[in-house]
Amino acid sequence: MSGVDYPVTKEQLLEHAKSHKADEKAMEALRQLPEGTFDGPNAVSKAVART
Repeated sequence: MSGVDYPVTKEQLLEHAKSHKADEKAMEALRQLPEGTFDGPNAVSKAVART
């Protein structure tokens, strides 16, 4: 996700996506993420792939 300052929490990712009008498919993928902190976009991508 562009414009995100890492590290970031799941809740921060959801807030960022919502404020940038992410589509429902992207929002649902983020909702499925485990709780925790993500160090960068690769960590987010890997977590999404595991869901």
